[in-house]
Amino acid sequence: MKFRFASGALAASLLLLAAVTGARADDWILLGQKIMRANDPSTTLTAEEGKWKKEDMKKVKLSVEGADVEITKVVYHWNLAKDDTVENVGVIKSGGSGAEHDAPRREATLESVAVQYKVLNGALQATLKVWGYD
Repeated sequence: MKFRFASGALAASLLLLAAVTGARADDWILLGQKIMRANDPSTTLTAEEGKWKKEDMKKVKLSVEGADVEITKVVYHWNLAKDDTVENVGVIKSGGSGAEHDAPRREATLESVAVQYKVLNGALQATLKVWGYD
């Protein structure tokens, strides 16, 4: 009887652990978003207090909605590390995302992201989203 209870408790614990681990398998957090207008070649997303600043992000990525966008330069501004500049990122299709970018160190916090871009195919605007992986 005790064996059945112990194995049942163990099984329940393993299921709970699997559920928690599985939920974090793709734990991307939307840090912020901004409209990119066709007549403006760049934009900067600044950290929102209580959102970016408290997160210890291990990776970041950009995504785009509403139009295809050619991104020529991205500068990630970190608080405890030097800025990371990525050039010639390429075209991000509407609904897609760019490559993941690793944080420069474990305790670095993303302060802002500056992006140079061109909205393609005659679209007037697109939405840029910044994602963080915790």
